[in-house]
Amino acid sequence: MYDVVIIGAGPAGASAALFTAKAGKKTLVVDNDKSVTKRAWLENHYGVAEISGPDLVAVGKKQLSKFGAEIVQATVTTINKIENGFKIETDQNEVEATHVIVATGMMTDLAETIGLTTKPGTEPRIKTVLDVTAAGKTNIEGIWAAGTVAGVSMHTIITAGDGAKVAINVISEMNGTRYVDHDMLKS
Repeated sequence: MYDVVIIGAGPAGASAALFTAKAGKKTLVVDNDKSVTKRAWLENHYGVAEISGPDLVAVGKKQLSKFGAEIVQATVTTINKIENGFKIETDQNEVEATHVIVATGMMTDLAETIGLTTKPGTEPRIKTVLDVTAAGKTNIEGIWAAGTVAGVSMHTIITAGDGAKVAINVISEMNGTRYVDHDMLKS
């Protein structure tokens, strides 16, 4: 059983996975490889002169692998509650996890199918988003949401930050104490 399954490897999902994997949580990212980030050109990330969306996604996936997150290309078809978490079914197989983070960008079909509460979006071209708490919790205990699908601005730097925030909240809940990840320069 995974500690966390993250649906989507765009900036929100990859950032969430980076934090959960780095914190030692058994992490699986399920990605359908349809992120709109793959069409982006980015010159608005602090500390990065410029990067293409495909390169941003590729670098993100390398970071995930470095810290032990698993990444599979598949489409999640449904999520069902089980005794100690969730069974996540994909078009390839099924896995189990204690927590799920939905980071599906503009796509809410899966979320609506499994009973997550939605509300109107406020971003241009984003009609529907999930109704989440400030921490990223949905109406189903143990399922969280991050990034555009959670009503956050579509800008990749913002969705990445939201993914990190939600992951920290998931890790904190799992640990029973507030989680902090601060790396220091090595001398």
